[in-house]
Amino acid sequence: MTDPCILCVAITGSVPTKAANPAVPISVSEQIESTHEAFEAGASICHAHVRNADETPSSDPDKFAALKEGLEKHCPGMIIQFSTGGRSGAGTARGGMLPLRPDMASLSVGSNNFPTRVYENPPDLVEWLSGEMRTYEVTPEIEAFDLSHILHAIKMHAAGKLHGRLYVQFVMGVKNAMPADKEVFDFYVETMKSRAPDAAWCAAGIGPAQIEVNEWAIAAGGHTRAGLEDNVRLDRDTLAPSNAALIRRAAELCEKYERPVATWQQAREILKLRPAA
Repeated sequence: MTDPCILCVAITGSVPTKAANPAVPISVSEQIESTHEAFEAGASICHAHVRNADETPSSDPDKFAALKEGLEKHCPGMIIQFSTGGRSGAGTARGGMLPLRPDMASLSVGSNNFPTRVYENPPDLVEWLSGEMRTYEVTPEIEAFDLSHILHAIKMHAAGKLHGRLYVQFVMGVKNAMPADKEVFDFYVETMKSRAPDAAWCAAGIGPAQIEVNEWAIAAGGHTRAGLEDNVRLDRDTLAPSNAALIRRAAELCEKYERPVATWQQAREILKLRPAA
């Protein structure tokens, strides 16, 4: 394979804390610095949440604005993807940053179980978030925790409810949701090929499944995500020293399968995004 592989760095998330790994970037300045290192290591997308000073999740548009400004300055051309995930806020507050017009935003189109809660994505909120993304020309990255989410995203895109090229991410390894199962992964890939041949897809593994799912995705011709949001360790005994270290590990797998790591220019072309600001 010679198709470039897009590497997305999930820098912070809503759950990991510095108690789990001191490298988790919490403040906006820490996030910018950590992303810049990952950008230099090969990441062309930054998947970003923001936090309060006490490390609790936030959906504050001002924090997202400061992060966006810093990333555009220090990581020119990098694709900025904001999270509209349910752990960061409730209701329409989850999309309060969309008027900032990031390149992309995550979008979950269905509900599922998380380790200690139901991850709620009611239909009316999904419709509102996708509508806001169309209004501000934000391309969604569909976070699929279940087969039904993939099928619903394909249906929404066919109906014109999703802006831009369809891009689906398989999220595998969340406790109580879809495990990191190679047979299921292969079925997901075939589902995308048969039902949405013009779409692109990627995959993310949670915890120890991160490196495993990275390899599956790279070997199968897709794109992949790594970072401290999903996994704070290199192995059972070793904390990851940075987001960049996890991206470098994924880049080594690209080399193993003779796939070039996508530049930010190639990633924007693949995903059919507007030119960098």
